[in-house]
Amino acid sequence: MAKRLGIMGGTFDPIHNGHLVAASEAASRYNLEKVIFVPTANSVFKHNKIVATQEHRYLMCVVATAANPSFIVSRADIDRGGTTYTIDTLQDIKKEYPEYELFFITGADAVRDIESWNEYEKLFSLAKFVAVTRPGYSIDKKLTEKYGVDQLQVPAMAISSTDCRERAKSNKPIWYLVPDGVVQYINKHQVY
Repeated sequence: MAKRLGIMGGTFDPIHNGHLVAASEAASRYNLEKVIFVPTANSVFKHNKIVATQEHRYLMCVVATAANPSFIVSRADIDRGGTTYTIDTLQDIKKEYPEYELFFITGADAVRDIESWNEYEKLFSLAKFVAVTRPGYSIDKKLTEKYGVDQLQVPAMAISSTDCRERAKSNKPIWYLVPDGVVQYINKHQVY
């Protein structure tokens, strides 16, 4: 059996426990050796939105994943710079880990619009796509039938980065929504 590697790309503004639970569940279900978290440089879907700096988002990922030896954080998208496209992320990771079968783990809400992604036709030859959703929600059958996207239901996906940011801005607690170290990082650096 080929070695398997998970990839979670995203803004991670901030990374939260839902991301970590999703990565852990995907690692278990698909027998992934490692899961690489790849914070975006500049998301094509967030050009008109204010996001934390690349370095803050990267370091929050490092803090959040430090306790799990199966989790790695990559600077691939940040170091490449410019607008982040999944096709570039997958090609870079494939070059770095050519002997691995790749599994791209993303939210079901994001994968719903995959046909609008840059060079989306090539994505499926580079990785198996796993759409993470919360129980009670399902992805469009077209995604599974046409593109072979798998669905993974994860209870913790009810947590959202948007809600975590808004709570932090309003001085509401984000403990237990994001890892303890990320709460401390956000407070220390006044990220929001």
